Amino acid sequence: MSIYIWVLLIHILAAVIGLGSAFALPIIMNRAKTVSQAKFSMTIFSGVDKLAKIGSITLLLTGIILGIINPSLFKEFWYIASLVIYIAVQPIVAGILPKKMSAQNAILDETTDDELPASYLAISKQMIPYNNATHIATVILILLMTIKPF
Repeated sequence: MSIYIWVLLIHILAAVIGLGSAFALPIIMNRAKTVSQAKFSMTIFSGVDKLAKIGSITLLLTGIILGIINPSLFKEFWYIASLVIYIAVQPIVAGILPKKMSAQNAILDETTDDELPASYLAISKQMIPYNNATHIATVILILLMTIKPF
């Protein structure tokens, strides 16, 4: 097998690991109904988040390496659009959502009873559009990379 095929295989595995984890995180976090469940969800989140970050970084690097190995990709609209969408979503994934999660974690640390505080739930609601945007972008990326419509 050529090096291109090996990099492509790593790229696909990174997509499964990184994107699958990213889809799972909001589901994990939204299942908590008590403070103790939310704290447990945060623990799971930190482990799954590492997979998402490793997969995401690997996905970007292998995607660029594929373009270097096959420079004609830089002329393909689907490839360029995929890179642009990926980079456009990074402020949400690497900035906004982690800050909101940290704020939620701080609220949990200050809470003495087992009922989720209104401020925690308010942040959860604020995160919904960001999570939806990342999920939509992810679906578009997957479609662009598999169908290669343009």
